[in-house]
Amino acid sequence: MSSPTSSVGVAIVTGAARGIGRGIALRLARDGYDVGINDISSSAEALNTLAKEIVTIGRNSCVAIGDVSIAEDVENMVSTVVEKLGQLNVMVANAGICRFTPILETDVSEWENMFAVNTRGVFLSYKYAALQMIKQGKGGMIIGACSIAGLKGALSLSFARLHTSILDVAFLGHPNMAAYSASKFAVRGLTQVAAQEWGSHGIRVNAYSPGAIDTPMIYEVYGEMVNLPEFAEKARNLSDIIENSKKSCALGYTGTPAEIASIVSYLVSNEAHFITEAACVYDQLRLKEQ
Repeated sequence: MSSPTSSVGVAIVTGAARGIGRGIALRLARDGYDVGINDISSSAEALNTLAKEIVTIGRNSCVAIGDVSIAEDVENMVSTVVEKLGQLNVMVANAGICRFTPILETDVSEWENMFAVNTRGVFLSYKYAALQMIKQGKGGMIIGACSIAGLKGALSLSFARLHTSILDVAFLGHPNMAAYSASKFAVRGLTQVAAQEWGSHGIRVNAYSPGAIDTPMIYEVYGEMVNLPEFAEKARNLSDIIENSKKSCALGYTGTPAEIASIVSYLVSNEAHFITEAACVYDQLRLKEQ
């Protein structure tokens, strides 16, 4: 195929091997960005496949293997992408993990691992992206992965009907996602502070806060839910949980990575030039109940 046309900029997407990250990387490529894609070493094959897809779209891509919880890896990720693609205009700190575990069954290692990826990983991605953007002197856009669980308590995502009233669970907290929720609350706070500190450099910092999105990770969480006594009475198997999740959504279906990718596309566009410090919510259940 012909060489790529001039790009609108360079983006990095962490946790890009699957799910929301993969969807965001492809959308930004279609928007005209050259895209650096990151994930851990076990996802190298998936990243290489994604890089080839980005090239077929007509954009350049760069694979940067690394653990976002390790400062050296993140610093190297940014420098590698800048060296190969020329600059950095957009950072999407998407990498994250989720567990559905009661507090009394959550050990210290699980808690620390959750914060290492979900919070420290976002902090390091923000930091090294901002350092590069400030060095370039042209501003930039930084976006982090928050969650509805990071807005008002440890949510039971969009399948709250399985437990008790939607209002009680989805808005006033659920005990089985304490570590995840706390890590996402931290992302929201970090995003707000970063937006204030870096605004003078022309850097906008926002976050997206999805509910249940149809990705491999959400099915892993569903699998953990089936084993909890409070869900067993109303969900005999994984299929029951999936079906109840869909019924809880205003439009009758769960979102896909494409929905989140479209929001990221907007947030990095010129139309969103006056938006910063936001933790935008994208969840049908929340909208349905309000």
